[in-house]
Amino acid sequence: MTQKTAVIIGVGPERGVGAQLCHRFAKLGLHVFIAGRTLAKVEAVAQTIRDQGGLATAIEADTTDEQAVIALFEAAKAIGPVSLSIFNAGNNMPGDFLTMEASYFERCWRIACFGGFLFSREALRAMVPNGEGTLLMTGASASMRGKPNFAAFSSAKGGLRNMMQSLAREFGPKGIHVAHVVIDGAVDGDRIRIGRPEVAKAYGEDRLVDIEGIVDVYQHLYQQPRRAWSLEVDVRSSVEEF
Repeated sequence: MTQKTAVIIGVGPERGVGAQLCHRFAKLGLHVFIAGRTLAKVEAVAQTIRDQGGLATAIEADTTDEQAVIALFEAAKAIGPVSLSIFNAGNNMPGDFLTMEASYFERCWRIACFGGFLFSREALRAMVPNGEGTLLMTGASASMRGKPNFAAFSSAKGGLRNMMQSLAREFGPKGIHVAHVVIDGAVDGDRIRIGRPEVAKAYGEDRLVDIEGIVDVYQHLYQQPRRAWSLEVDVRSSVEEF
């Protein structure tokens, strides 16, 4: 039996969306290639998966580095056909517009939009010859609208969303399911609980978005039959205003 692989980039802390996606798809039998900018973090996630009997390989990769992204998919293809690719890069990057450095705006775009292009191109190059596969992209409320102090982030995430729509229409007929997940709210994970506990306290338990619920959505998209594909799903807590 051919070993299918999954490539997930934008993996950070153990209790984060990226890491939990890796755990879930490893449990579904995929060999997960875990990519992120910090090797120690992705290796820790990979080791936990291996300790639990799953298949995982950690690779240090910056999504804005073309050669690194190409090498990431070459490594995955060497193990087996790429069945799933998830682009989860691009953290929230607010900023005052009048004082914003051009380099800051460009960096935001390079991570969330240009990086999405590089990742998607290599994912599709890997999956199209097989006539099947799933490409999922993580979005945010900034993908849908621009709020004050979020001009850079909104332009980058909005560009990623528009690119995703183009890819879905171009590659759906070729057997590739391309979909976008809008995470509208603060995720109940390490970045908030440990990195910004004051935000977690201010939000309260009910307003933080449940990680397991988010991962359920990605799994559902991956398992959707060809005659019932979703283009976009948004996820938020019941008390989030939108």
